[in-house]
Amino acid sequence: MSNRLMELSRMEPSSLLTVERVRAVQHWNEHLFSFKITRPPSFRFRSGEFVMLGLPGDNKPLLRAYSIASPAYAEDLEFLSIKMPNGPLTSRLQLIKPDDQVFLGRKPVGTLVSDALLPGSRLFLLSTGTGLAPFLSIIRDPDIYERFGQIILVHSVRRVSDLAFRDVLECQLAGDPLVQDQALVQFTYVPTVTRESFRNQGRVSTLTDDGRLFDGVTGPRHFDPAIDRIMMCGSMAMIRDFAARFEGLGFDEGSNAKPGHFVIERAFVG
Repeated sequence: MSNRLMELSRMEPSSLLTVERVRAVQHWNEHLFSFKITRPPSFRFRSGEFVMLGLPGDNKPLLRAYSIASPAYAEDLEFLSIKMPNGPLTSRLQLIKPDDQVFLGRKPVGTLVSDALLPGSRLFLLSTGTGLAPFLSIIRDPDIYERFGQIILVHSVRRVSDLAFRDVLECQLAGDPLVQDQALVQFTYVPTVTRESFRNQGRVSTLTDDGRLFDGVTGPRHFDPAIDRIMMCGSMAMIRDFAARFEGLGFDEGSNAKPGHFVIERAFVG
């Protein structure tokens, strides 16, 4: 551990942070990157949860909440991030390289978990941008395929190059050691692009209204609270729009304390 990281970690309660090593970094384009870090042996999380992550600041660690993109059984922890030239953390985080060190919070939390949903037959995962991250973990969780007959991941971005992990998702998680067989039958990937030509062009709301979101999905071509459960992560505009839609259709928002028809991660919603 570097002297600077050791000094700053002593300034925080030892129960809150660990110092981990960067294992790999992938730059998807000039606006988007993902990275893997070492995972402490004692670190446990539920698919869909987030954790604090950061770098040294002037007087204390500079931290931000990041959804965990890796499956709960992975040896490393993976994260997906935007690049913000003027962002206090991301302006520096985008420069990390293998063997660099970062702070990791010890306690993952969040409401974007299957425990907060009632039983159902179709699970829709609606995401924009880096809101994809928690769903990358959820779709590689064997338990989710036991709970739901169909898992539909919708990812909306501005440009085609923003479709991170597209190859893996289009191959229906082929090669995944635990879920490839189930995903081949139960998983559907619906990418959509808003600012460039693409086979699915338009916002999530557009695909919902014209029915394209339900292409390849068994059952009604609309959201039905009797069978559908929804998770949402991404832009505040998308979440607010669909939360209002779902509530108008009779869906109730769920939580860890009281499961419902849909959930969002309120930690990222202003």
